[in-house]
Amino acid sequence: MKLKPLAFSLSLILSAFPAMADKPNTDLQLMPYPKHVELNNSQGLIIDRDFSAKLIGFKSQRLNNAIDRLNARIERQTGFFLTTPIQAASKTPQLVIDVKSAAPTKVQQAKEDESYQLTITNKQAVLTANTPYGALHGIETFLQLIENTPQGAQVPAVVIEDEPRFSWRGALLDTSRHFMPLEDVKRQIDGIASAKFNTFHWHLTDDQGWRLESTTYPNLHKKGSDGLYYTQAEIKDVVQYATNLGIRVIPEVDLPGHASSIAAAYPELMTVKKDYKIERKWGVHEPLLDPTKPEVYAFIDSIIGEVTALFPDAYIHIGGDEVDPKQWNESEHVQTFMKEKGLKDDKELHAFFNQEVEEILRKHNRKMIGWDETYHPNLPKSIVIQSWQGQDSLGESANDGYQGILSTGFYIDQAQATSMHYRNDPMPKPLQVDDQIHSDETWQTWQFEAPRKRGSAVAGSFTIITAKDGSQRGFIDYKGRSRRAVFDIETTKGVTSFWMDSWMGKTMPRVALVDGKLTGEMIVGNAPYVMTGKQIAGSDMQGTEVPSNSHPVALQPEQEHLILGGEVTLWAENVKHDTLDLRMWPRSYAIAERLWSPESITDEDSMYERLHSMNEWSTISVGLQQEWNALVGMKRLANGHDIRPLQVLAQAVEQAQYYHRHHEKSTYENYDRFDPLNRFADALPPESMEIRELGKLAQAFTANPNDSEAKNQLTARLQLWVDNTAKVMPIIDSNYLLTEVKPVALHVQQVSELGLMLVERISAKQPLSPQEVKQAKALLHAAQQIQDELVVSSAYPVEALLNSAY
Repeated sequence: MKLKPLAFSLSLILSAFPAMADKPNTDLQLMPYPKHVELNNSQGLIIDRDFSAKLIGFKSQRLNNAIDRLNARIERQTGFFLTTPIQAASKTPQLVIDVKSAAPTKVQQAKEDESYQLTITNKQAVLTANTPYGALHGIETFLQLIENTPQGAQVPAVVIEDEPRFSWRGALLDTSRHFMPLEDVKRQIDGIASAKFNTFHWHLTDDQGWRLESTTYPNLHKKGSDGLYYTQAEIKDVVQYATNLGIRVIPEVDLPGHASSIAAAYPELMTVKKDYKIERKWGVHEPLLDPTKPEVYAFIDSIIGEVTALFPDAYIHIGGDEVDPKQWNESEHVQTFMKEKGLKDDKELHAFFNQEVEEILRKHNRKMIGWDETYHPNLPKSIVIQSWQGQDSLGESANDGYQGILSTGFYIDQAQATSMHYRNDPMPKPLQVDDQIHSDETWQTWQFEAPRKRGSAVAGSFTIITAKDGSQRGFIDYKGRSRRAVFDIETTKGVTSFWMDSWMGKTMPRVALVDGKLTGEMIVGNAPYVMTGKQIAGSDMQGTEVPSNSHPVALQPEQEHLILGGEVTLWAENVKHDTLDLRMWPRSYAIAERLWSPESITDEDSMYERLHSMNEWSTISVGLQQEWNALVGMKRLANGHDIRPLQVLAQAVEQAQYYHRHHEKSTYENYDRFDPLNRFADALPPESMEIRELGKLAQAFTANPNDSEAKNQLTARLQLWVDNTAKVMPIIDSNYLLTEVKPVALHVQQVSELGLMLVERISAKQPLSPQEVKQAKALLHAAQQIQDELVVSSAYPVEALLNSAY
């Protein structure tokens, strides 16, 4: 999997000190990076066709299967035909796997001993683990260490001691909105095992489909699935497949909302009985189970009984999110019921319903997990809250004694930079900036609003504090959310900018603050919202004060154990089986590292370098299909032409990130499950590594225009995009699916030509005229707008060049 075998060989000679956990050794392309690594300076272990592994200590069929998979994957990575599966008894094993004991319980628990130690010399590798779970993780590390070098296939001489930071490391796959075939589900389980996740959260029911065969309520899969569902035998097969890999499987059955598929099958269970259909549109819909009807709880009891028989895990996820209370609030019999029970509003009614469901789960020896809306102090502390609303919500429930896991910031159905996911930490943190005004400091607070195409406007205020020495710090108060620090405050050419990670992703306001008025844009991911506002307080406004806001919930050490971990979350509105891997991988490896590795491992450059290697390794060793998904998408669009021009165009553009694509669909076309996912955007990864590299080159060049290497690389990249236009246009003209991409391709050419001109003008120290600046800004602004769900993201590094050119 290594990209630099010669660098690695040199490291064996020069490495005299162990690699520290908080600074990953880039010669070891491991992800998640282990807790402790010592890379020795001796010869590594040669892997040849006579490789064999041997179990000592505890043995089981699962571990035998693990060795079979190990051998098969070594063959994939090296190209060998191993002789030892046939001749193993007569060979000295190159890998000894010593498992001390069986797992404590037959059913995998939420917290297990997953630690392992791996010691490799030029003679032998020894993997030691207390349980099979640690051994399975250690095998994945061993496979990541294998590289094909000039001296042959080998693993380095290394000592690794490793264990996870969080016990709950999961991945949610939504197979309700778009059904995913069984083979695709299993492949994702292969991937999550390779990333050292330990939980597969299977979202099986929603408004758009009930995907679980039911023997007690058969209309659920007959009328609520369009014939696309998993039989009970198939579900058992998936659970056994995951168990074999050390993966828990937690089913999600949505209650009481997201219930259109239930309503289509059994309308009498709804608060309002009428003729329902499976919901085709995305969003939040009205059908709600009726919490006043005994037959609803009988239904739940029966379904939970079936689910319990299929899924041995201790937890069942009940959803519980996005309950539209309209049917409850408009129902006379429900309102009468609430008065009889002393329930003052729909939130208390929802809590009452959840209490009833929790008792049913307890009867079946299961624990409840639900989204934020499930949280209520009347529920037992055994439940787990999964947060899509963020660390504030997670911290609030933890402060009340409830366990929690984080999904906010790990939503990979959204295109986002992997670095944003990497910075996201499940542990609620205190405010990371001093928000107090000290003597000799000045400050201003600006109120803002940024309308969106779907949902309410993003609103709030931000405060910038200027110290006596001119340095600045600041914070932002989004409406209804806790205070966040902002970073890299600067004012360039009259535009003030800063950034922070919000619930939307990386967010960067770029605004003019003139005469008490705020105008500009809020860049969310890679696309802008128009931003307006005004100054509402400041040291220059007598009688005003800094706005008040509660700080993010910071947990005491004795509460931190309640944060169990997090989950990658892949909703399927914009995902189907042939784009599944492209959305899931390889960036989930970076999230896996955030959940597994020490908190101190945060270097983003190291992460991206290792992520690139993981992309190649996972394609070869694990069999993931992210590269294949992209290739097939490009071939379909190329319509028989050479796909290389489309691939070059893809380097300069990105999908509109965050939920911009969802908002575009809901504004301009049918926002439903029949909307085809066949655009150019659907063949793209979440971010362009070439644009990231272009940004670094632009930064290096503007800092030092005499940097000839940066200049030459910038010029070569921009010229490639200019020259590509003539090659890609015939392809665009040949396929109706690319019609709307034509202006995007033209913008790529124009932005690249502008970039080339700016590089030369900066080198020659020839500033631009005001008219040239105006034209350049207009072009870049147009290119940064969403076109066919795409953004010409190369415009952002070129904009940095422009700011240095006048």
